[in-house]
Amino acid sequence: MKEKVRRGGGRNQVKSDSISPPAGADPTGMKRDDNTSFPVKIQGAGIEPFELQIHGFWLVQDALMNLLSRNEVSPRSSLSLGLAGQTLDPLAELQSLKGFKAGTIIRLVEEPYTSRSARLHLARVVDLLRASGPQDALREGRSPSILETLTQTQTPDSSLPNGKSMKRSLSHQKAESSSQDGAPPEYLLPGSVERPVMALLPHSSQPEAPSYLKDLSLSCWNPPPGHRKLQGDFMYITVLTMEGRRCDITSCTKGFFINRSTEDAFDPRPAQSSPVCHCFTDLLCHVSPAFKQTFTTLKNRPQQPAVEVMPTPYHTVSWLGPPCASRAHKNLFSRLGVDEQAETQAADWNEELQAARDLPQGSLEERLQKDKALLQVNSAFVRAVMQGAETVVDGFVEPVDGNPEDPAFMWGGLFMSQGAASAVFGSDRGRRAAQRLELQGVQAYSELEGLQGLHTLPTAIVDYRGVRLSAQGLAPGLEGSDQAQEATPASRGLLYGVNAGPQESPQRRKLLALLAHAAKSLSIQRHVVSAPSGLKVPLFTSVDAQGLLGADGRFYLLDVFRSLPADANFCPEVETQSQTVTGDEESDKSSKEDEEEKGLEKEGSPENYHANYGLPKSFPHGLCRLRPELVKAFIQHKHCQFTEHVKEMLDENGGFEECATAGDSRATDAVRAACREVGSVSDIIFEMRFNPNVLSPGISFPPSESAATKLQERLLREAASFIVTHQIPAFLQFCLQSNEAPMDGASLKQLLHQRGINLRYLGHVIKAITQSEHKERLRHIMRSAIGQIVTRSARRVFNSFLQGVDIPSLSAAVSHFLSCLFVPHFMPTPAGEETKKKSRRRGRGAGSSESTPWSLLTGAELWHLVCQDAAETYNVSDSLGSDPNHLVDQYGLQKLSLLREFCLKTGVQLRLRDYFPENQNKAPIGPDDILNIFPVVKHIHMPTVDASKAYRAAQNFIQKGLLDQAHEQLKEAVYLFGRVCDDLHPEASYCHSLLAKVAFLQGKMAEARSVQLKAVVISERVLGFDHPNTIQQYALLGVYVYAGGETVLAQKCVLRARLLMLTVHGEDHPYIATLDCCLGLLLAEDQTGPFLKNALRLNTSFFSPTDLHTALNQHLLAQWMCSKGDYRSAMSHEKEALTAFTSLFGEDHPQTNCSKEFLCTITKQAVKVERTLRQAGVDTTDQTVECLSPTSDTILEQMVLVTGIRSITKSDSFQEYKQRHIERKAAVAKELGLKLITGAVTSDFESVEEKSSHKETGCEMEVENGGNKVEVDNSESQQEQSGEATSDESAAISANSHVLKPTEQGKHKEKSHVDSDGAALDAEVKTVNENEIKAGSGEKNSEMNGTADIIASPSVLTSKLTWAGVVGSKVTNETGSKAVNGTSDE
Repeated sequence: MKEKVRRGGGRNQVKSDSISPPAGADPTGMKRDDNTSFPVKIQGAGIEPFELQIHGFWLVQDALMNLLSRNEVSPRSSLSLGLAGQTLDPLAELQSLKGFKAGTIIRLVEEPYTSRSARLHLARVVDLLRASGPQDALREGRSPSILETLTQTQTPDSSLPNGKSMKRSLSHQKAESSSQDGAPPEYLLPGSVERPVMALLPHSSQPEAPSYLKDLSLSCWNPPPGHRKLQGDFMYITVLTMEGRRCDITSCTKGFFINRSTEDAFDPRPAQSSPVCHCFTDLLCHVSPAFKQTFTTLKNRPQQPAVEVMPTPYHTVSWLGPPCASRAHKNLFSRLGVDEQAETQAADWNEELQAARDLPQGSLEERLQKDKALLQVNSAFVRAVMQGAETVVDGFVEPVDGNPEDPAFMWGGLFMSQGAASAVFGSDRGRRAAQRLELQGVQAYSELEGLQGLHTLPTAIVDYRGVRLSAQGLAPGLEGSDQAQEATPASRGLLYGVNAGPQESPQRRKLLALLAHAAKSLSIQRHVVSAPSGLKVPLFTSVDAQGLLGADGRFYLLDVFRSLPADANFCPEVETQSQTVTGDEESDKSSKEDEEEKGLEKEGSPENYHANYGLPKSFPHGLCRLRPELVKAFIQHKHCQFTEHVKEMLDENGGFEECATAGDSRATDAVRAACREVGSVSDIIFEMRFNPNVLSPGISFPPSESAATKLQERLLREAASFIVTHQIPAFLQFCLQSNEAPMDGASLKQLLHQRGINLRYLGHVIKAITQSEHKERLRHIMRSAIGQIVTRSARRVFNSFLQGVDIPSLSAAVSHFLSCLFVPHFMPTPAGEETKKKSRRRGRGAGSSESTPWSLLTGAELWHLVCQDAAETYNVSDSLGSDPNHLVDQYGLQKLSLLREFCLKTGVQLRLRDYFPENQNKAPIGPDDILNIFPVVKHIHMPTVDASKAYRAAQNFIQKGLLDQAHEQLKEAVYLFGRVCDDLHPEASYCHSLLAKVAFLQGKMAEARSVQLKAVVISERVLGFDHPNTIQQYALLGVYVYAGGETVLAQKCVLRARLLMLTVHGEDHPYIATLDCCLGLLLAEDQTGPFLKNALRLNTSFFSPTDLHTALNQHLLAQWMCSKGDYRSAMSHEKEALTAFTSLFGEDHPQTNCSKEFLCTITKQAVKVERTLRQAGVDTTDQTVECLSPTSDTILEQMVLVTGIRSITKSDSFQEYKQRHIERKAAVAKELGLKLITGAVTSDFESVEEKSSHKETGCEMEVENGGNKVEVDNSESQQEQSGEATSDESAAISANSHVLKPTEQGKHKEKSHVDSDGAALDAEVKTVNENEIKAGSGEKNSEMNGTADIIASPSVLTSKLTWAGVVGSKVTNETGSKAVNGTSDE
């Protein structure tokens, strides 16, 4: 894509203007232990002395930024730090300063203002006085944090992240709160169809900002005249105090003072008795006692956790806005002018980004600074892109060229365009696909590690009001001069590309070396294409890419939108047939070769592929490419085939040992044959690379590339069929086994993309579900897929719809479109009727009665357009029915869920009120309900390298059962995330959640609660207040706070999760069963039954009567029946649970034995009750039935298992490992001629097994702080055994309570991810909530909640099963009477 660029240098605007505490410096977060942490005393600048805890590795400027964010100092600015009378260098490390130690007195030194710093100071004052009200986040379209509304009635807790109290006062009665004695709201009960939107965002208890001043604005005498500028005046400000006093204030180098000007006369001299104050608020306190009082209250307020108040790096869209569209109070500060960016020079985003990328990274500190700088630059760039999109689309910017088809715009240092439409790629949809693929290509090249010197431009794409714009920074020197058209490509800086021509220079050779290195990392094959000029051009990239040398001396790679391989399932066959045919061939040979190529066309595809799947087929655009995740998975798949082929051939020739020692060519021949069989581009080693130009339209290859091209076509067909035959079935298999399956469109998209499945395959996902024998168990996936198809097709129709709407009619048009979408046969209001009604109410005439084109759209027409788009894109038109009500009746789709999805995709924000899309009588949404349309941005994700490595290392320790080491690594990861992104990052939320889980398993209940509170806030603000991850974080928080004895807060958290789940998906989802089981344990006994019964209904329908989820649910119901005294029903449910446990684990498993004991106990209790009732005779009505109730410890352990914090493993796996271990050691000893002392080995195993068995039956359970302390023995001997247990010979994958031997891993390879370096093909795997097998990888954590399920290796079984702890009897043993199940008789 052609870019408009300019010359120019960069400037570090972001870092110089930002005033925020240093990353990781916030005392709220978990920190790495550092011996250089010590307190210092802060004095000077008119503040009360106070102590500050600092770290020696901080720079002076980091300490200063931390100080400026403190309540004691804010809003002062233009300060420096002084030590012993000397001003400190901002870039010096504190620990390197002479005489710097604990207790040192640091002085704040007031520096003279400049015109710019004075404006920045006023901006800080304005930000402080605005004091962000509770509705400000919603008004700006940002996702708010709701957690404080739940914790507002809790007592202060010193274990909170910042050590402060989160105590608030209750202010909203419709929130989903419930007291310990009160029942949950009716809309949260099972079976309720009411979905109140108002309850999603309860009112915050924080008060609105008070009034400080009546007015604050620029004076009518501003700007200062020339002679006053020469005397140091920067600006004049007018203040009207609450007492009614009017003052004119001068801003100068020393600060601020009151001058003698009035409304009628200009007199800039200082007023009598007016001090010169360095801080503006000090002067206001001197002038106005009312201001001093309210400002003192503001300064003394409790400081909120930084994670709640700091701005997020990127805008997280909220689809709901405040209840009232207008502001609650006047904006008194808008006329001060500090909001206006009076920048004379636009930011040079490219120079900013490249300067950050070129920062040194030799040490950890340097890498952290680099990652932080990259994140800051990219987030500022994305904010500028959002502002630029609104400015351009709203019509405030003129295009820089005269091309009406592809107008380009320059704004704020950005080059923005829609991209040129191409008939080859498919008009508007092809243009949008090219913009999206360009972003993917830039991301791929940006993520390459160890590749310094190859640069890409800062890139983002933004959708706003139906228009997609591509935004890029301006690279220096690529535009050329006036003679650029006549100049050679080399003189224009073009060193690489089809049109670069033959060149030879040191710069070109260096660029080619960089491209070759990148091609290896991206699995791109070097190939040759025929240029339009007839030259044969060797390429390491797609044919569109261009390599240029910028004026700054950097190499830039542009136009990388076809860097990924083509998707053969959606490539037209005609273009496939004629790629290697040249015009020089004779016509009689041409037809023959066409027939031959038709025969080869199916090579690489399975038999009857087209008949079974309808592929390949055409697509609305010609830019269908494979995802990078699919390329990695396919290469891993081919490597497994390669290994099997080599093994088979070696076995046929006498085995590996004989072939390796014979010295002949059998081993080499086997490798060569396997390479040919799997399609390796090399015939001596396994190497899979792809040609991105194969199966691409308009590209021809020379005859010498014929064989390589045919091989590439075969590989691409195999890769494309791999999606349908392997990846989609693997995805459905995961969904069958997981209770955390996709809940909404975002989670469905995430899981599909992690397996390399493009969303254009949604139709094939639906087809696979329809043909599956488990169709009923996959109905929630079908529902989510159908919802995605409808909302994505509706969005495309909406984009076209908005192009015919003028700005004054946008609200009415959007509300009309939504009404047509959700109400079948919705008819527009007759022309002029609505206008006449409004005019009568206002006492005016009828007005114009002309109809606009958008207002003539009907519900039937819109649904026809949506179905037409769905048929073209997904081939599922029949599945959508004749109207939206068909989706409700056939699939159980909620219209409210569709409304949420549509708004999130289009950026539409609705007013906070209850909506009823099912209402067929009137329009469910009116013009007043449309508050705004926000830009939706897709951008590059910047790496957090060291933090992510520590996070993955912790996951590896967890897989081995080494919780102490995992805990340390997670604390390190949390610290690093804080240093880089202030914890406001999706992966930081996952990391906090996992740290809380590990801390909980170690018995550190207070730490788990504290960290999980932070994880919830991060998820709400970064991912969204109703994101699936947020739902799961609330459920986990409920478990941890219950462990601390906060039952009421636990109920609120789980009820909040259920409310969000009902809104996002509905009640028919397996995760609702998990939440209902938790509520069945948390609520009062008379409220428990409906939730447990609903959970059993869902678990039975989604899993099976013998599944673990169902068995645990049956046991909970039996336990509840016992507490009610209904022992006959309890026996029935426990028998079902026992049957399931027996089929899952066998007769001798501790879980099965516990169930047997419990069944025996309730049987005896039932007999006892029956005997009592018979003896009572006619007085049975007066008899009280003895009930069994679980203890709080038992309830906690049950919640831990139900939520998947701890999983159940087969004890048989340990026995098998034990036997294999003994046999292996015996074989080694026999070879070495040693006598093996089996007794010692056996005794070791028996001791470990005995301890494991005790833990599984809950016999080693201690109570600490009202919760369970989990004993985890991480002694050295057990660590060694754990390492042995995960060895290749004995490793077993525990998944869904089944044991897979290592030889079966190949069959389940689609469930594991390979490490980013490709070397960990046999990586260790972990169980994710008993459902998913994964390997430690360089990819982002693919779980929705980002937390790994804790499962220990056989020698360190920390999976403590406490179903024995719910047996209602007391067992007498050698040590006396002990309650095995932790229950008590009442």
